[in-house]
Amino acid sequence: MDVTVETAKSLGLTPEEFENIKAILGRMPNFTELSVYSVMWSEHCSYKNSILQLKTLPRSGKRLLVGAGEENAGLVDIGDGLGCAFKIESHNHPSAIEPYQGAATGVGGIHRDIFTMGARPIASLNSLRFGPPDNPRMRRLIAGVVKGIGDYGNCFGVPTVGGEVYFMPCYHHDILVNAMSAGIVKAGETVSATAGGPGNPVFIVGSATGKDGIHGATFASADLSEDSHEDLPAVQVGDPFQEKLLLEASLEAIQTGAIVGMQDMGAAGITCSTSEMSAKAGCGMRIDLSKVPTRQANMKDWEILLSESQERMLIVCKPGQEDKIKAVFDKWDLPCERIGETTAGGRLEYFYHGEKVADVPAESLVLGGGAPVYVREQKAPAYLKKIASFQEDNIKQPADYKAAAKKLWNSPNLASKNWITQQYDSMVRTGTMTTNRPSDAAIVYVKGTRKALALTTDCNPAYVFADPYKGGMIAVAEAARNIVCAGGEPVAITNCLNFGNPYNPEVYYQFAQAIRGMGDACRRFETPVTGGNVSFYNQYSHKGKTIPVYPTPTIGMLGILDDYDRVMTLDFKNEGDKIYLVGTSRSDLGSSEYLRGVLKKEFSPCPYFDLEEEHSIQEVVKKVIKNRLVESAHDVSDGGLITALLESAMPRGLGFEVRSNPKVRKDAWLFGEAQSRVIVTVRTEQVAAFERFLESGKTPFEALGTVAGRKVSVDGEDWGNVSAWKRTYDTVLEKMMAHD
Repeated sequence: MDVTVETAKSLGLTPEEFENIKAILGRMPNFTELSVYSVMWSEHCSYKNSILQLKTLPRSGKRLLVGAGEENAGLVDIGDGLGCAFKIESHNHPSAIEPYQGAATGVGGIHRDIFTMGARPIASLNSLRFGPPDNPRMRRLIAGVVKGIGDYGNCFGVPTVGGEVYFMPCYHHDILVNAMSAGIVKAGETVSATAGGPGNPVFIVGSATGKDGIHGATFASADLSEDSHEDLPAVQVGDPFQEKLLLEASLEAIQTGAIVGMQDMGAAGITCSTSEMSAKAGCGMRIDLSKVPTRQANMKDWEILLSESQERMLIVCKPGQEDKIKAVFDKWDLPCERIGETTAGGRLEYFYHGEKVADVPAESLVLGGGAPVYVREQKAPAYLKKIASFQEDNIKQPADYKAAAKKLWNSPNLASKNWITQQYDSMVRTGTMTTNRPSDAAIVYVKGTRKALALTTDCNPAYVFADPYKGGMIAVAEAARNIVCAGGEPVAITNCLNFGNPYNPEVYYQFAQAIRGMGDACRRFETPVTGGNVSFYNQYSHKGKTIPVYPTPTIGMLGILDDYDRVMTLDFKNEGDKIYLVGTSRSDLGSSEYLRGVLKKEFSPCPYFDLEEEHSIQEVVKKVIKNRLVESAHDVSDGGLITALLESAMPRGLGFEVRSNPKVRKDAWLFGEAQSRVIVTVRTEQVAAFERFLESGKTPFEALGTVAGRKVSVDGEDWGNVSAWKRTYDTVLEKMMAHD
């Protein structure tokens, strides 16, 4: 096939990039070589429009063993000779086109990143964004994604312990599916994604290679449109049972001591794993593609190179120890084929049936090597002017607060996600602590120790839309607050940065400002960034108009509890306990679910947030939990104070009597989402000690009322039984999903 600039453009490369490739090679690339560059220089693999922004994030910390970009996942020292590998990644475009397989393979891929490092996955989380579930298409997408996540995770045998779900109109065309995994590894048993030096045998292990997922990385680096369904072959097909075998075989192979390096075959398949492992080691590889096990006849060389078939790994082993590797994979009845060897000189040479089909420098393909790097134009979005003109005084307070609260309570964003979570196995491997002990973060035992992991995913995209910088800070701060309220110490984050097209100056402004906010918050909370991914092009193109999603920088945070008996839950414990708000009530309705969902006001400021105030409040909450001064702790976030109170009341059916703060608008006191606030309950005999402690540190707090009976009472008005509120909470989403 003759290669031209039009060929390059059809593969997603720019004319300038095509010229760069010719300069690197010193000749015209053939089609296979151009295909290799097209996937490796795609946004999905090269981060060409984001890497300079990402490098501003804090990437070092006292517990950090492996930082961002160094390996397949981040690695944190949790003590007792153990490390936690964790990471979050997106599978957005595939899930929008084929929701079941798109979501399932997203789960499979992120678990492989963990066990490729030698860690056994013990927990899975997710962060999902959908359009409102009020039409058949969206309900099909939701059902497909949830079933894909549940089926893969349940069959693979890793519990889904936490996550978050939002329903907003901006995700009507581009849904977001972000999957997170965390695993445990002993010191000295980790494996690097490196090829070592020249002369090492190279094996492909796991499933046979098919045509699914070809150009998946390129597909993920373009806008969706009404014709995107025609790209269905770009969606991979997963097999969780095969992955379970691959997990056990990989961990057993590591124990042989024969492995030099190992890498998952994710985006760009063989192309990515061979180039990244080679570039990291400063060597090359000679690969015979005709030795790759395939499940379809007559596959072309470039199809084998670019296939993103799931459940595959590349292993580089020590010379003379090939039999050890083959014996392990034979035991687990998995294909294990030697397809080449590492070489000196740094070139990747691919052969097919004796013919050299591609010859490229490994370094030229990878991030930090020859892949292009760009900084795009930034422009403050025009809609920010509408937000700046918002006047809260123009918002009328409701005539009936109980009716307003009930209307708010019917939002699917606040309702129980049981319809979703009941499809996930949260108890497999028996390490999950919070299934019947509700906490702001998921808590998972580290078996054989007294330790537990606290895990959460967080991001309110409405806040980031209203103020990308402040919203980016809040995403990190809320994740930390959730871990602190669960009794943990925040340690590190991974992130999944979901944005529109980076060539849109307004989108790039959102991206750059959100990164800046995340970085500032991570530095303050001493939670370095261990890695993650960037997902651009989450926007829908139709008849010349583009509709980007809200900027959604999802934060996956890891926290540690040195003693799992120190877990703090959010539920009210005893009648008569006093309810306090740690923090300050404010007349602030900005970007609240009440404004957006009930009053239909899309453009309002980000809620109040001050980074130093947030840090101070979290430090105080840590101490009152450590000193056992409180019975429960729950952060105030989506839905405001009334939502947090009801969430604490429902687990045990215990009601409450509270009185509003006369210095604050009552609607803002009930429904506002100003940050840096935590609800705690205190036994009567501890009240004096609790108040003295807060007063000694000049920490603002507010006595809200008392845990009492089975009813909800606000300012002396009977708002009904907790059980009635719970019935609504439990059935909102279920009814929406059952709608014909």
